[in-house]
Amino acid sequence: MVQHQLRGSLKVIDDCSFRVSNFDMLSGSEVYWWGATGPDFENLTAGFVVSDRKLNETYKNSTFVVHLGKNVTWDGIRVLAVWDRPTASNFGHVVLKNVSNGSTTGPPGGSGAGSVRGQVEPTMLENCKVLSENYRVRWTLNADENVIDIGLEAATATMNYMAFGWANPKSTSDLMLGGDVAVTGFMEDGLPFVDDFYISEYSDCLVNKDGSAHGVCPDSMYEGSDSTALVNNTKLVYGHRRDGVSFIRYQKPLKSVDEKYDLPVNHTEDMVVIWAMGKIRPPDSIRPYYLPQNHGGPRRVTFGHLVLNISGHVNDCLGPLDAEDKEDQDLINADGNVPLVVTTGPALRYPNPPNPSKVLFINKKEAPVLKVERGVAVKFSIQAGHDVALYITSDPIGGNATLRNMTETVYAGGPQAEGVQASPMELIWLPDRNTPNLVYYHSLYQQKMGWIVQVVDGGLPDMYNNSVFLDDQQVTFFWTLSEDSISIAARAEKKSGYLAIGFGSGMANSYAYVGWIDSIGRGRVNTYWIDGTDASRLHPTNESLTYVRCKSENGIITLEFTRPLKLSCGRSNDPICKNIIDPTTPLKVIWAMGTGWTDGSLTERNMHSVMSSRPVRVLLMRGSAEAEQDLRPVLAVHGFMMFLAWGILLPGGIVAARYLKHVKGDGWYQIHVYLQYSGLAIVLLALLFAVAELRGFHAGSLHVKFGIVAIFLACVQPVNASLRPKKPANGETVSSKRRLWEYLHVIVGRSALVAGIAALFTGMKHLGDRYDGENVHGLNMALIAWFLLGALMVVYLEYRERKKRRGKISGRGSWVLGNVDEDDSVDLLSPNGTLAEKESQTSGRMEVQLEPLNK
Repeated sequence: MVQHQLRGSLKVIDDCSFRVSNFDMLSGSEVYWWGATGPDFENLTAGFVVSDRKLNETYKNSTFVVHLGKNVTWDGIRVLAVWDRPTASNFGHVVLKNVSNGSTTGPPGGSGAGSVRGQVEPTMLENCKVLSENYRVRWTLNADENVIDIGLEAATATMNYMAFGWANPKSTSDLMLGGDVAVTGFMEDGLPFVDDFYISEYSDCLVNKDGSAHGVCPDSMYEGSDSTALVNNTKLVYGHRRDGVSFIRYQKPLKSVDEKYDLPVNHTEDMVVIWAMGKIRPPDSIRPYYLPQNHGGPRRVTFGHLVLNISGHVNDCLGPLDAEDKEDQDLINADGNVPLVVTTGPALRYPNPPNPSKVLFINKKEAPVLKVERGVAVKFSIQAGHDVALYITSDPIGGNATLRNMTETVYAGGPQAEGVQASPMELIWLPDRNTPNLVYYHSLYQQKMGWIVQVVDGGLPDMYNNSVFLDDQQVTFFWTLSEDSISIAARAEKKSGYLAIGFGSGMANSYAYVGWIDSIGRGRVNTYWIDGTDASRLHPTNESLTYVRCKSENGIITLEFTRPLKLSCGRSNDPICKNIIDPTTPLKVIWAMGTGWTDGSLTERNMHSVMSSRPVRVLLMRGSAEAEQDLRPVLAVHGFMMFLAWGILLPGGIVAARYLKHVKGDGWYQIHVYLQYSGLAIVLLALLFAVAELRGFHAGSLHVKFGIVAIFLACVQPVNASLRPKKPANGETVSSKRRLWEYLHVIVGRSALVAGIAALFTGMKHLGDRYDGENVHGLNMALIAWFLLGALMVVYLEYRERKKRRGKISGRGSWVLGNVDEDDSVDLLSPNGTLAEKESQTSGRMEVQLEPLNK
């Protein structure tokens, strides 16, 4: 036996089969008969499956024949083990010393011509008697040698004793008084012990002033410590703790030389035996022995007696003991404020054999179980050496699963997580709500150096970044945002049969998530699209939820799930396509509770008994909430102001600069400047108005991104205008700085207008997605018609302008001195501005008409 309470006898039948009898074993996950060339760590982990028969169930005194698989022979098997593949764990094994046809290996009593006796394990004894549900005694009698081997086995705590012995034949009522018992247990360092005890009184062992002892005391305390070798006649043979079960084997003479405190055992007669189990007190300066305390429990559970004849064959122990708490090794509860010191040391009591030569120690404890809470950071101080890299993994074996062509999830650590005592490395791991209940800490470079990490739920506030009360403060809403998903939890503050939360302004046209406990006690979460107010209007949906949990504690329902921010859908008209969570937009949340829920056809009985009176707007990125307000008027004013700026004023200013050059003086310039500054002022005012009402500014949506670009480019234009180079005088050549400024001013202005128009259209779409506005489509069409009309007007004006310019060029053959009405302005929107045309005209031949002056 190595673990899982494995016992049994094995006999090789022939070249391809063997028989197993009296086979006990607790169930495993994926257990096989396993062959290896040696019982050490390297050979066992490099072993192979020898039979297709799986051993995944619990076995109770079973007998069966196992056939070797194809191409498997005894020649390649030196160790036959029961092996759990996922955890690379050895449940137990047999060392085959001499395998030949008809050979046996098992307990005494094996037969067969030419048989070769195998090894008998100390856990195997010929008889077994049930003392209580969790306590057994096993024995093998050897009357010829005047000894009996006794094995005490109990599913009990580590620091508990197991006592067994014979009652005084002269006692008729108080059977414990005068009893001769052996007290067994495990010391604080984990080593087994056995002591010979004599019961003089029903009390703890006490020493009088004169040095005499009374109570439940070791024989040596009655006679003095120097007499231990004479009066302690029990001999420890073997002891272990496996899967929460203590087993200690000792040997006792039937007739002892100590006739004062030991009772003679007549193996041919019925005799009364007594037994007990309970807590044990470690030794101190006054009592240098492990002393049993009062058993502290009812008869036949923690103590009792029965009549037993040890010479008869008895075996009423059907199957292995199954302890409720199987984790015997040290348990460490991680504290976020205290670092866990990780070192290495030799494997002594590794909890999951086979074990390598060295394993990980945490806070000086060998491969303990580590218990952590979701949402509470765990700090490791790694001092295990440069050849040990700590990591937290989903793989129970560790040592980098990719080297075994396996996959694993790494939750923390890696190649960089190594250090020594002089220069430790600090690793911080934060288990979140999506971390599985069971993960493992291991070294990245060697297999099976670590052990289990138990991940338990902390409080919901620890597992989620944000929380708010919903309407009426009867439901608490929790959430954590990530890049493309959101983790959500909701907890009712009163008892109910189910809890539902919905995203929407009311029951109709909302997406609901319902959590309840079904008829077999399993937590369930279902999703629905609701388009009405009766049960027939709830339509189940298949949303891609992950990490779904639902539980009920004292009638209080808590549901949890993780979902993408944008759900994938097959058809564009599927309602689920609109179930989008935009972190930059307030999420309207409602809730409902009722007496019961069913999975399938819904009826009026599924209707809520209490619900929120109004939705709450949850500001996901800010971590706050507020009562729902109708922001459509606010957004309507914002949209109208932006349309006034980007749809009328700013385009009007551009048209003025382009097509009003014929206006006398600088009228076109004044119109251009006034329209542009007025439009920019309205844009900034509309922006401040929206930010103030929405209580935040988030650049997540496409509308906001286009708006930022447009406003930035619009703000660049006044700065650009203030840096305008001086325009050249008539007849002067345009400077390179002036021409570069012209290009820059034109490109930035046009780009700002394009971005502003895009922001208008994306804003309309954003409004429709948020409020499902019925008029949004009509407004979009009106907006398109307006800009198409503007585009047609610009085309017409551009045609007239070009026609006029062609007429001017063809008609300019001469000019009159003193004509100062010529336009000397620069066309700000044309790279080939009017100044260039004038330069080309003055470069040719000129005619001058002279007139007489009248004096």
